[in-house]
Amino acid sequence: ADEKPREEVSFEDTLQLGENDICLSNVDGLYLYGSDRKKKLVPDKNFSEKDVKGLFVVCKNMRMLSFSFKFSPKGHGKNLTNTLLHHAFPKRHHLLFAYDLREEIIGMKSETNMFREAGEWGVELARTGCRGWKLSAVNIDFQMSDTLPKWLVVPDKVSDYQLVQASRHFCSDRPPLWCWSSPTGSSLVRMADIMPTITDRVQENIMLESVRKSHPKLTQPFIIDLMKDMPTPKDIHWSFNKLRELCIPEDLKQFWVQDQHFWSHIENSKWLLYVSNALQKSLKASQRLYDDQTVVVQEAEGRDLCCVVASLTQLLLDPHYRTIIGFQSLVQREWVVMGHPFCTRLSHVYSSDNVQSPVFLLFLDCVWQLINQFPTHFQFTETYLTVLWDCALTSIYDTFLFDCERDRHFSSRDPNTPLVLRSVWDELPCGRDAYLFYNPFYQPPQKAHAMVYLPVQYQISCLSIWQQCYFRHMPVLEIKGGGNPQIDLLSRILLSQSENDNQFGNEMIPIESLSSIGSFFPFSPCFSASASSNPPSALLLSSLSLNASFHSTEIMLDSMSILNAPD
Repeated sequence: ADEKPREEVSFEDTLQLGENDICLSNVDGLYLYGSDRKKKLVPDKNFSEKDVKGLFVVCKNMRMLSFSFKFSPKGHGKNLTNTLLHHAFPKRHHLLFAYDLREEIIGMKSETNMFREAGEWGVELARTGCRGWKLSAVNIDFQMSDTLPKWLVVPDKVSDYQLVQASRHFCSDRPPLWCWSSPTGSSLVRMADIMPTITDRVQENIMLESVRKSHPKLTQPFIIDLMKDMPTPKDIHWSFNKLRELCIPEDLKQFWVQDQHFWSHIENSKWLLYVSNALQKSLKASQRLYDDQTVVVQEAEGRDLCCVVASLTQLLLDPHYRTIIGFQSLVQREWVVMGHPFCTRLSHVYSSDNVQSPVFLLFLDCVWQLINQFPTHFQFTETYLTVLWDCALTSIYDTFLFDCERDRHFSSRDPNTPLVLRSVWDELPCGRDAYLFYNPFYQPPQKAHAMVYLPVQYQISCLSIWQQCYFRHMPVLEIKGGGNPQIDLLSRILLSQSENDNQFGNEMIPIESLSSIGSFFPFSPCFSASASSNPPSALLLSSLSLNASFHSTEIMLDSMSILNAPD
């Protein structure tokens, strides 16, 4: 194939992916289809069928590709299917593509705080004015807990010996640990539940007493139990699958059937309910912290919903985390370093025992709801969040490849197959399309370190469907020359002209080309390159998202029908 002109190189190309490529780690399921049946293939079972008529490839990012082998040589369908079954579902971590990618990222290192050295933790403790807590090296060799980082922020009055003794009573050896402090001295704390085999909660009470003494006023902490009224990872996975069924119909007939009861299907999926639950718990936590009361969020192992609620709570209170660098530092600390099991939840390595669940996507959806309700309070855009989700499904960056810091540490030091660490934060906000990640309406707070409380509306009636992330691979829903991108891009042009500043990307978007940009920009192929010699759509994804029937020019869908479908 001819090499693309430099101005047409897409963001996907910088992720080692071409316009029509799919990372193998993004493949979620394979389905055989024929004239009258559809069969899901199980990765760990032998595939022996000789005649493969067609194949559906279902991806984790709401994308589906269909392949027909009607005109292919005999046996090609079977060979391709077996190849995908082998390579898309690796059973060992060392088989992931990241281990074969030896090239390091060339360019400037991100300002994102990585929280891997004592000094990096010290910067955050100083920024928040943390009092009553200290930095401990008790887990420097991952001896206390293999799911926690080397450095931990613990109550000031607790010795390392007491911490080790107490940790043995908590699931995954995860005692109460500091997340954030308010200017008044209250703190956000996360911890796991007591192990099921332990009947008394003496050690838990001892640790909670030390948390109480860490508050300047010695007030009792408020405990939020995330095991009540909240979904489990299995619930989230089931809900995601139901939502995805609406986003990957096999043909127009199935699409129209679903469209007739669209909102009923959304309600039955419970996805918005779980988004609402997460926002509600986070709002409750932020209100308590705002009222100067320490909050402890507790979960079975403290590695899933603790990440969601702790992160959202800080977003509701601290303007620093609403900037791109601040948000990346937040994800790095509360998710990556604190041991969210990305490898297991995103199913990078196949195992029938793994509990796959897009918990991180649920969090990003919650953040998008905040952006939607408070459009001037966030420096980053929904496009940034969508690309971040795509990066999580790309087996290139170590950021989302591991279940914990211990696994990352030893993988990079393996004498046989050492992994070259590539942080997504070093590459994500770079490139010619970085302006699409920055909100032109962002208004920084007047005071740098002041709390700016966001009273989010968590009720389902106040929430929306994240169309860009979930519907972008359905070309039939694209509004050509319409949708939110028109408002966003025109605003960037006007702001750039009025302020005589190119930071909003006015040189990248000729105003005469706006009519060619669709509602899923920059993830759609609707933009015509002939409209401009410098096309703005640099995050193009393939239009081969659905069966060929979806690309009929004779049967077009009313662009808003799926959002106003009658039950």
